[in-house]
Amino acid sequence: MAQAQLTIDLDAIRGNWRALAAMNAGETGAVVKADAYGLGASRVAPALADAGARTFFVAQAEEGASLRHALGPGPRICVYGGHMEGDAALLRDADLVPMLNSIDQMLRHVEALPGHAFGIQLDSGMNRLGMEPAEWAALRDIALRQRPVLVMSHLACADEPGHGMNEFQLRTFRQMTDGIDAPRSLAATGGTLLGAEYHFEMTRPGIGLYGGLPFVDAAPVAALTVPVIQVRDVDPGESVGYGNAWVARVPSRIATISAGYADGIIRAMGPKANVWANETRCRIVGRISMDLIGIDVGALREVPDRVELLGPHQSIDALADAAGTIGYEILTALGARYRRHYIGG
Repeated sequence: MAQAQLTIDLDAIRGNWRALAAMNAGETGAVVKADAYGLGASRVAPALADAGARTFFVAQAEEGASLRHALGPGPRICVYGGHMEGDAALLRDADLVPMLNSIDQMLRHVEALPGHAFGIQLDSGMNRLGMEPAEWAALRDIALRQRPVLVMSHLACADEPGHGMNEFQLRTFRQMTDGIDAPRSLAATGGTLLGAEYHFEMTRPGIGLYGGLPFVDAAPVAALTVPVIQVRDVDPGESVGYGNAWVARVPSRIATISAGYADGIIRAMGPKANVWANETRCRIVGRISMDLIGIDVGALREVPDRVELLGPHQSIDALADAAGTIGYEILTALGARYRRHYIGG
């Protein structure tokens, strides 16, 4: 079988949620957008619900409708994108809570779904989503009379604890919301780690649930093993892969493994990335292609049937460093061809 296997540890996800929830005196939600960061929301979200999560966050109404099917009635599902044109039926039928981002969205929502639950997203300085201070000031009293279930904002630099933007956004969020009669939320994973003053009534961790930084104490969640298809000897002067990008300087033994950028393995990581064969690190040689990767197995006495790309020896953030990106991209890029195996479920 030439199919790589992605193993997702649901017990680790539950444990990570509980550890983050223990830092917060209020409610702890769970961000499961982008198919639970690529790990499968239909399996991850029920596991989080079993752990105690009662509020979930997605990016789009369509994601929310799929999540409702997985969770059933009861848990609250909030949609960061708010109430977009054409969303009313999905929001109503799946009982979703749009996080309204503008006066236009507020008007659309109250006209299309009067009495339907909603939240408010405020821009505290990130300039991405949410009502800016002047817009919120004009709408605040009207919006609060409609009793939003949550008022939130998002931190731009929470993964850098000493960054001045954190205190600026905290101060701005307080100026915009102190005194309101509605639950508030500012902190995702990084904000949770910044301390109690950032927690308000709800935190909403995402990447920390899935084993990523900045939650350094997170249990690893994803493991990826890739089959070895072929092993060959390469003489000095011979090249491996497209573009003659790697040329052997000494007699070499090269294995070809069955994964590539079609599986979300970022092509740019090739020159700096490694795989692990049991306890031995094997570097990637040549360019990562669509379905195949070459690795140097010259240090091995015996080549195993499979090698580890993610797992105990190599985290999502280590792979991200090799690719010049972040752990979020490694997870969300994971492709559909993997054989997915859930444990702890």
